[in-house]
Amino acid sequence: MKIGFYDWKNTDNSTKQRVMHRAQADIDTLLEQIKPILKNVQENGDAALIEYAAKFDKAELTSLKVTEEEFTEARKTLDPKVKAAIDHCADNVRKFHAEQMRRVEKDREWLFEVEPGVFAGEKVTPITSVGLYVPGGKNQYPSAVYMLGIPATLAGVEKIVITTPPRSDGKIGDALLYAAELSGVTEIYKVGGAQAIAALSYGTETIPAVKKVLGPGSPYIAGAKQLLNGVIDPGMPAGPSESIILCDESANPYNTVLDILNEGEHGPDSAALLVTHDKILAKYVHENLPIAIKALPEPQKGWLKTNMESYSGIILTESLQDSIDFCNEYATEHLLLKVTNPDDVMPHLKNAGEILVGENTPSSFGNYGIGVNHVLPTSANAHTYSCTSVWDFLKRTSIAKMDAEGFNALKEPVTTMTDYEGFPAHGNVIRDRNIKNSD
Repeated sequence: MKIGFYDWKNTDNSTKQRVMHRAQADIDTLLEQIKPILKNVQENGDAALIEYAAKFDKAELTSLKVTEEEFTEARKTLDPKVKAAIDHCADNVRKFHAEQMRRVEKDREWLFEVEPGVFAGEKVTPITSVGLYVPGGKNQYPSAVYMLGIPATLAGVEKIVITTPPRSDGKIGDALLYAAELSGVTEIYKVGGAQAIAALSYGTETIPAVKKVLGPGSPYIAGAKQLLNGVIDPGMPAGPSESIILCDESANPYNTVLDILNEGEHGPDSAALLVTHDKILAKYVHENLPIAIKALPEPQKGWLKTNMESYSGIILTESLQDSIDFCNEYATEHLLLKVTNPDDVMPHLKNAGEILVGENTPSSFGNYGIGVNHVLPTSANAHTYSCTSVWDFLKRTSIAKMDAEGFNALKEPVTTMTDYEGFPAHGNVIRDRNIKNSD
């Protein structure tokens, strides 16, 4: 089994580009395949969605919307142990995002006096409608439901809908429906893939168009969002999973192998990298990763074999600082920091969707139950995008007002600017205005 091993200083530029670019290259090649799907949904609505459910999900649907009876059945039949796990994890997610909202509420609307008579501020309001995309089909991901649904409901979004692929029997899994209801979302549609993003963007006879779509997904999902940017707000780019395990010589080698597999098993287009300057650790991981991969079942074993040859593997640097520099340039979705003095390193890590600190904080805890959100920017978008939070479901509006004193104080400098920039009507609205004095 080939495991990518890169002595980074001596790696050629084309290889570096492939590693840094990761699955974005796959997304770019799919765009032409995605365009006809989007057009079909735009033109044919529900009929196109039912057609694609049969083609891609092997599900024969007569109705796209999940019924109340299906929610009731899910509550009754879901394994109590799974139900308790969802309750526990979702409760932590709720607590974390409720704390975010508490901080928002402190400054939901504010105004301050910039200069005498001139007031400026902001108000915060929820987005009116959002669509949450939840991967599904063969495997169900209730964690993605509460990671998206809870902050959306806490933010006060008026209309929240979920789209997720149906199973071949035409149903949505009990755990997913239970997590949705627990999160406060009961409008769910049985549609996945690029066609789901199209439906949420254009609207169909059954599925409402929304203002913003959030959620992780395959390269087809990422590509559809990319193409529909402008029709809707596609939200943060959240494509195939990626992670960096940043280590020095203090990291536990055995755990480090497990840590790499944690995110690498998501799919053949995932990226999971050990970044270290410690040659002994790098050698151990290189020798033992194949053994650990062979012990996994299919399809994860096959997926890891694929991504280890393309996007995953080991980056050997010259120093801890070089490792930090690599991480900041790569801007990964998940970063697990396992170094002797993490508090010294943390201030230097500037680009990552999340940073998990220490040997006792593997990604799985962040993925499910610590409370932080697992929907994170991928494909180097952590350079400019943040982790999902209540702020993804809120927006800020500027507020300003002036009294007569402020009007007169700003009249000359502003009209000077309007004249300089060539906007006579801008100037006239000030010069010729009837000023309202105090009430």
